[in-house]
Amino acid sequence: MVFSGLSPLVIDDVMDEGGRILVRARTPEGMAACPGCEAVTGRVHGYHQRTLADVSVDARPVVVRVRIRRLVCPTRGCRQTFREQLPGVLHRYQRRTPRLVSQVAAVVRQLAGRGGARLLSALAMVVVSRHTALRALLRLPLPERRVPRVLGVDDFALRRRQRYATVLIDAVTRERIDVLPDRKAVTLETWLRERPGVEVVCRDSSGAYAEAVRRALPEALQVADRWHLWHNLAEAVRKEVTAHSSCWATAGPPPQEGKRAVTTRQRWQQVHDLLNKGVGLLECARRLNLGLNTIKRYARISEPERLVRAPQYRTTLVDPYRDHLRRRRQQDPAVGATQLLAEIKELGYAGTLNLLYRYITQGRVEADRPALSPRRLTRYLLTAPDQLKEHQRTLVDALTGACPQMTALAGFIGSFAALLTPADGNDDRLTAWIAEVKTADLPHLHTFTRGLGLDRDAVNAALTYPFHNGGTEGVNTKTKLIKRHMYGRAGFALLRHRILLG
Repeated sequence: MVFSGLSPLVIDDVMDEGGRILVRARTPEGMAACPGCEAVTGRVHGYHQRTLADVSVDARPVVVRVRIRRLVCPTRGCRQTFREQLPGVLHRYQRRTPRLVSQVAAVVRQLAGRGGARLLSALAMVVVSRHTALRALLRLPLPERRVPRVLGVDDFALRRRQRYATVLIDAVTRERIDVLPDRKAVTLETWLRERPGVEVVCRDSSGAYAEAVRRALPEALQVADRWHLWHNLAEAVRKEVTAHSSCWATAGPPPQEGKRAVTTRQRWQQVHDLLNKGVGLLECARRLNLGLNTIKRYARISEPERLVRAPQYRTTLVDPYRDHLRRRRQQDPAVGATQLLAEIKELGYAGTLNLLYRYITQGRVEADRPALSPRRLTRYLLTAPDQLKEHQRTLVDALTGACPQMTALAGFIGSFAALLTPADGNDDRLTAWIAEVKTADLPHLHTFTRGLGLDRDAVNAALTYPFHNGGTEGVNTKTKLIKRHMYGRAGFALLRHRILLG
């Protein structure tokens, strides 16, 4: 039972050598076929000994020493002699049994070099170096993949902002098809021409991929990625919310006049005084000892209040008891923090007195609602209303109602979100949505609609067909993990091999 994988051999002895187990065996007597002419012979010319590693037993390595025969080929003109091989046990030039090779392959497939070598050594399977583990990994055959009908295309960074590669998957089954060494249009075009059969291509808004598909497969349907459409809308919404912060922020609690707010107003005044005198942006940066991008940001803003940010508070353990604290402080303005702590502890408060004291001194008890940053308000606007809490919905309604542009923006977000569920007629609804957006005073949203027009056919397909590129994004996430495992040894050939094996 222990050495069932060696059953084709005749085991003569099993020896316990302390640190390892030694198995002495020999090949069975009988006829063997010549590997050249396949003539059967039993004539023995001599004997040889081979040493192989086998799977571990009792957390100790197993070494197998096999006596094999050198046989004489009976065919004239063929090789004179040959060493016999036993399929499943003895393979030419191998020093490990096939079942040990399969175990090593399973480990290095997941952990690659150093990690695989350490785990194999800890399990007493075999002692290998990291280079041997990588060679074992590269010997694993890649699965044969058919050309898919629906192809997913996306890029990922080999070296961020410098080198990129392209991953291709079956967008339906999510099987990895291939990995290309760059993200150039000519590389993808060549791949598509050599492998006909693709009918639908799911991609992001990359112009290079769009041009490659258009040249190689003019009849193929190109589908834009819906996640990227929503992401681009989110960026436009954030810019609009920031641009109108002076309007909606008045509906919330006034920002605290801290040192940062005073400094912001002073810098804004200094920048605009210099600009009014005809001083250039670069000279302003030199005189005020500020970065050029900071000077540009101050120069674009027409009034300093739009730069003064409201304080941002994190959610704390005191928040559920704010109404009780506010009511008690209205009844008795002189009530102490220790008394309030005892009262809310009876209601279930599990925090400390220090946390409660900071909460009171920051003025968060009297505030009607926590102050919002433009980024957080953007997140609330982009969240489905049924996913928001009651006080969040009330806050969003109050802030968006303070500005006509914000009210229109909230309506446009909801109507576009409804289009992201693929359905027939969404392309016509998108046309109407774009026309309505153009009538509103929302310049950043106008930029977003112009981007949709540059790739309108793919956007229409994304809103009407069920295909998407989510599987490719998942492969890219797994690729980041693989790259971290292979830090310092992530050559493209090895990385491609591991991605396709996944």
